[in-house]
Amino acid sequence: MFERTSCVDKINVEIFSFASIFQLGDSCIVNGLSRALAVQREAEIFYGNEGNLSPYRVFSEPIPLPLINEPISFLTHNQCPLIKVNNIDIIGVSSSSLLHVGNSKHVSMEARVKHIRQLLPVPRTDEGIENKKEEQGQR
Repeated sequence: MFERTSCVDKINVEIFSFASIFQLGDSCIVNGLSRALAVQREAEIFYGNEGNLSPYRVFSEPIPLPLINEPISFLTHNQCPLIKVNNIDIIGVSSSSLLHVGNSKHVSMEARVKHIRQLLPVPRTDEGIENKKEEQGQR
């Protein structure tokens, strides 16, 4: 792997979370993995046995990666082996993300999130149906 010096004058990041990586300098292998179960409920009910990811296929299905079978050839010549960055200003890095200034040989990042919305059932009564008919001018 070709090595260069990474030089950063200023980095300002407000938030790093959920399997995120901040890397200055070279890395050979970077792997990031984040899994989340996001449940939104209309009522604040907690059952105590929640959080098991195994029933949800989204967490176990293989990710199809495209095959790269194109021949690639290139020649690199750096007169000054320096990666120079003046200023980086980021609000947030989250969910298996990477902020990297430097060289990487292999990078693999994966974030899987299952969103569930649980709404309360709509009450159905005969009185509610009659009121709707009256509002619409029907009998």
